Amino acid sequence: MRVLFLCVFYLASSQVFADDKQAFKQWLSALKQEAISDGISKNTVNLTFKKAKLIPRVIALDRAQPEFLSTYLAYLDKRVNTAVVEKGRMLQQEHEVILDAVQARYGVPKQILVSFWGMETHFGRSQGDFDLPSALMTLAYEGRRADFFRQELMHLMHIIDAHHHAATDLRGSWAGAMGQMQFMPSTFLNHGVDADLDGRINIWTSLPDAFSSAANYLAKSGWHADEPVAIQVKLPKNFNYALAQLNVRKSVAAWSQLGVEVPSFWLDMDNTAILLPQGWKGPAMMVFGNFDVIMQWNRSVNYALAVSNFADQLAGEVPLVVETDVETDALSFNQIWALQAKLNELGFACGKPDGFPGLKTQEAIRLYQATQQLPQDGYASPSLYHRLLEN
Repeated sequence: MRVLFLCVFYLASSQVFADDKQAFKQWLSALKQEAISDGISKNTVNLTFKKAKLIPRVIALDRAQPEFLSTYLAYLDKRVNTAVVEKGRMLQQEHEVILDAVQARYGVPKQILVSFWGMETHFGRSQGDFDLPSALMTLAYEGRRADFFRQELMHLMHIIDAHHHAATDLRGSWAGAMGQMQFMPSTFLNHGVDADLDGRINIWTSLPDAFSSAANYLAKSGWHADEPVAIQVKLPKNFNYALAQLNVRKSVAAWSQLGVEVPSFWLDMDNTAILLPQGWKGPAMMVFGNFDVIMQWNRSVNYALAVSNFADQLAGEVPLVVETDVETDALSFNQIWALQAKLNELGFACGKPDGFPGLKTQEAIRLYQATQQLPQDGYASPSLYHRLLEN
């Protein structure tokens, strides 16, 4: 279904772009003047736009919806499997001197940096194959967040103007991210580091620059060297699952008083939350301040937990303990949409249905679960869907 959508949208977008050449030409002319007024040299502006073109597939990807939303454990198995962890360990050892130096300077563990590296680009192998000026131009002209991408395009031209990368053959993701760690241009300008002191910030082929830039970003975002990201904990049988959400914060000692089993050496930590990424039958995770730092990098809870788990395994810790009765199936985008519509119909407000189980949807589910004497984990599970829509 998603492939069909992309094909149909691609054809429709191609026709729209073909019919809109004059409007685009005027827009591009104004953008060039804006760039020059922003202090970017005419030479850089001309080189940036010399081969740039609108890419219908970028808009198709920007507007596409996933057919199925992955469960946390399925996501983890795909992104942090045995082969990936082994590759990470090998590369961590191979680049140990660089990683140790970066860790000593910024306080960010080398395992975290290698984890990000693997998650973002498969250790540098998949940095994106879209012409970056063209992708950002397309999103700035036709995308859902045109103003944001217009600014990112300006930032990219400043990067080119400062000779960090040539305008030709500058490639990245369809959404404008680039390099070993997939920095947006604004992130590059704010946090990029010339660690190898060659006169330019090279996050594409220089690992000292790439690792240092990532560590600098995390350090400036509030990374604490003396605390973990997330740990698996055991909850008591009488635990109030409504407390398991990111905005409910307690000290580790307070959680311990509620019966949560936590290693004693973390008892002096504060500002922690408990998450149930796959419902009350799945693993229970206690997250710390560094989890919030990772969430600034990527707002996905599954992503942040996967980075943590990957880093833990690189450090030699055991994988998660998972009970056998956890619900393993995922709801589709359409099923989530229908679930949201049903909750709204029953008076459990979760906002306009969008197919994604965000915070409002989770709270609506908890309220519904409370009326049914169910564990209030807020999880959009298949069993909840069947209870609501198929009874």
